[in-house]
Amino acid sequence: MNEQNQIYKIRHSLAHVLAQAVQHLYSNVKLGIGPVIENGFYYDFIFEEPINEEALPKLEDEMRKIITKNYNFEKSIMKKSEAVEMLYRVNQPFKAELANEIQDDEVSFYTDGDFMDLCKGPHVSNTSEINPDAFKLTSIAGAYWRGDEKRPMMQRIYGVAFETKEELDEYLRVQEEAKKRDHRKLGKQLELFTFSDLVGPGLPLFTPRGTYIRDQLIAFSEQLQQEAGFERVCIPHLAKSDLYKVSGHWDKYKENLFHVHSNQSDDEFVIRPMNCPHHAQIYASAKRSYRDLPIRYLESTTCYRDEKTGELLGLSRVRSLTQDDAHIFCRDDQVKDELIMVLGLVRKLYQALGMNFRARLSFRDPNTPEKYLGTDEEWQRTQDLLKDAVEEAGLEYYIAEGEAAFYGPKIDIMVKDALGREWQCATQQVDYFQPQRFGLTYTDSDGKEKPVVMIHKALLGSVERFMSVYIEHTAGNFPLWLCYEKAVVIPVSNEKHVEYAHKVAKQLNNMGLRSYADDGNETMANKIRKAQLTKIPYMLIVGDKEQDNDAVSVRLRNGINLGLMSIDELAERMRNEIANKV
Repeated sequence: MNEQNQIYKIRHSLAHVLAQAVQHLYSNVKLGIGPVIENGFYYDFIFEEPINEEALPKLEDEMRKIITKNYNFEKSIMKKSEAVEMLYRVNQPFKAELANEIQDDEVSFYTDGDFMDLCKGPHVSNTSEINPDAFKLTSIAGAYWRGDEKRPMMQRIYGVAFETKEELDEYLRVQEEAKKRDHRKLGKQLELFTFSDLVGPGLPLFTPRGTYIRDQLIAFSEQLQQEAGFERVCIPHLAKSDLYKVSGHWDKYKENLFHVHSNQSDDEFVIRPMNCPHHAQIYASAKRSYRDLPIRYLESTTCYRDEKTGELLGLSRVRSLTQDDAHIFCRDDQVKDELIMVLGLVRKLYQALGMNFRARLSFRDPNTPEKYLGTDEEWQRTQDLLKDAVEEAGLEYYIAEGEAAFYGPKIDIMVKDALGREWQCATQQVDYFQPQRFGLTYTDSDGKEKPVVMIHKALLGSVERFMSVYIEHTAGNFPLWLCYEKAVVIPVSNEKHVEYAHKVAKQLNNMGLRSYADDGNETMANKIRKAQLTKIPYMLIVGDKEQDNDAVSVRLRNGINLGLMSIDELAERMRNEIANKV
């Protein structure tokens, strides 16, 4: 976010006002940091006695009192040595630590009223610029100082803030809706996946219903890719560490790898964190001609990364992630056409899933070139190429500096869900450097060996992460082609109609349309409610009329009644719905 934007200044100023309110209401509080974050701010504290969320309304009231004082935010400068000494003297050791790490000889403070804080700014000029009805403190969480588990645990108070009350109200409305759609809640309600302490955190276990959705998504992705000329390959789940040392991943991701000890050799192994080095070895297994290119390998398989336990979140952040991964090996003059082709696959996939998207051009940060492989000229050329490809594909896009991989820029597909939130899912990355590290070449028409270019691509990205997004996007109301159970047959009377209900369910199952008869000892109304809670697309009511006419009365999960239909009519409707992915 641009630090000069007014909303940034408001949120930054509110972080100070929060710390000021805390000091008004509690004694001997030690202050941490208070940055701006997406939609708001937070501030870290250590209290003499920990507080809970019941304290938030009281803190909000005190913040509003401060805001109405119309305090100016005034900047002052102090020598660093004097600032550090002063901060220790007033028992603010965390602030003193921060001040001591500043490279300049002088440090800046901002004062509003009776509160002064170490800060580089910017802030609003006066608290009167803050709308007292357009912010809210939302939660308290634990956070280690500087993110280090060996440092003290602090209490982090989160807040959201906007320029108007209407923006705040809309944000809070969306957040309430997001709670209802939380994929962890719906995953349990719909019996899609579970976690086990015995298996371990971040390692999801998928039920038959969840597995069906995974399989259908992966199958659709692979179908699109195979139609475009990708070929399936298969690789092992571990490799010698040497593979990742040569590829360049070892230095960047060593701490996120699961290391494996062999009792039979001295070789050092790791469980596979990504697939590209393996696929590079398949390419390297034979001599390649310019006539062979492009070569496109695809594989939907699981990788493993040692994420921090505190950062794991349902399916959104896991330790075992399945990728619909693929790698293209091509000539330099083929790169743009290959990118445009893959963007066409992206469009087909997300249109079928009913999701809008735009491209994020993830470029390197020009201020920290040392973090990336390659020269300035190479990066500029590749970034221009990605931009041209996105424009020729007709995609909306924006540029995000600092989001590139260390070996190359990316086209990240930002998918918008039903609540307007954006999620990074599909991706394409152009890589000139890993092929060089592995010595991957092809023989050109002039008989000379030339370096091949590698394009990394995924349509869904992490299948687990995509499922978390899609569950929340649909609120669990999946299209028929992704539903494990397509229909439930509900008898009006168990005594009179349950046998016919089972007959209908069997007929549909024989047609490849998984269905079941609800023969439980409940009322028909309760069975309908239960089917709606489990998001079954079709509820088929059977009574005397239906039984006499060898038919069903069709009710959709959204409450629409389609009336009396024969089994064949119903099956044709369902098959068309599945075939068209609607």
